[in-house]
Amino acid sequence: MLIPVLLFIVGFIFLIKGGDWFVDGATGIAHKFHIPELLIGATVVSIGTTLPEVMVSATSAVSGHGEIAYGNAIGSIICNTSLIAALTIAIKPSEVDRKTFLTPVIFFWVSAAVYVFVAAEFQYFSRPVGLVLLALFVIYIITVILQQKNQSSTVENAIENADDSPLWKNIILLVAGAALIAYGSDLLVDNGTLIAVALGVPESVVALTFVALGTSLPELVTAISSLVKGHGALSLGNIIGANLFNIVLVSGVSVTLSPFSLPQSKLIGNMNSSLVVDIPVMIFVMLLLTLPAALRQKLSRIQGIALLVVYSAFCVFQFIS
Repeated sequence: MLIPVLLFIVGFIFLIKGGDWFVDGATGIAHKFHIPELLIGATVVSIGTTLPEVMVSATSAVSGHGEIAYGNAIGSIICNTSLIAALTIAIKPSEVDRKTFLTPVIFFWVSAAVYVFVAAEFQYFSRPVGLVLLALFVIYIITVILQQKNQSSTVENAIENADDSPLWKNIILLVAGAALIAYGSDLLVDNGTLIAVALGVPESVVALTFVALGTSLPELVTAISSLVKGHGALSLGNIIGANLFNIVLVSGVSVTLSPFSLPQSKLIGNMNSSLVVDIPVMIFVMLLLTLPAALRQKLSRIQGIALLVVYSAFCVFQFIS
C-alpha cells in the first residue's frame, strides 16, 4: 500500500510541474511570434491548466476505467468551484466584469445541459456525444477569438511575459511539460485504482475526490497567484473557463477515444448516485457561484463560505455512504 500511495503523490507532483512548464513554454513561444496576450490567456493558458484532467481522463477511459474518467471531470468542476473559487472569494471578494464573465458561463451551461441530458437519458456516453462536446469546445474558442478582435482595450495577463527566454528553452519546457503530464497521469490513474481496490472504495469516489483535487491543483496555484497579485476576478474567469473545458475538452476527448457508461458503483434509493448527488452538486455550486455574480456583478464572502461548506459535506458524503 505504501508504494502505490507514494507513486500517487509523485503523479500529483509531476502533473503540477508538467502543467506549469507546459504553460510557460507555450506562452513563451506565443510571445516570440507576437500572438496577443489576451488570446494566449483565453486559449493556451486555459487549456494548459486543464491538461492534467485531459490526460488523466483520457488515459483512464482508454484503459477501461470509465469511472475515473467520468468522476475526474465532474469532481474537478465541483473542486474548482466549491474549494478553489470558494477560497479565493472567502479571502478576498472581487468585482465581476459581466461582459467577459457571461461568455464562458453561457457556454458552460449549454455544455452542462448536453452532458446532463445524456447522463440522465442514456446513462452512456457514446462517441458522437464526445464529438458534440469537442465541437462546442471549438465553437467557444472561435467565439472568444472573434470577441477579442472586436475589443480595442487590452487585458492584463496573469502569466508573466517570457519574451526574454530563448525559443529553444520554451520548446524544451513545452515538450518536458507534456511528458511530465503524460507520465504523471499514468501514475495517478494506475495507483489511484490500486488504492481504491485496497481500501474497498469505488473508483468513482477516488476520482471525485483525490484525483479531482490533484488535477485541479494548477487552477489552485493560478488562483493563489492571482489573489496575491490582486486579480481576484481573473482567478474567477480562469476557474469558470477550466470548468467549461472539463466538460467540452476533458470529457469530449475521453468519450471520443473510448465511450463509457455512467458509473454504477453506488445507488441511493434505487437510483444512480451520480444522478442523485454528483451532478446535482455540480449544478448547485455553479449556480451559487455564477448567478449572484451575473446579477450583482460582484462576489461576496458569504458565497465563498457557503461553497466551502458544500464541498466539505460532499467529500464527507462520498466516504461515509
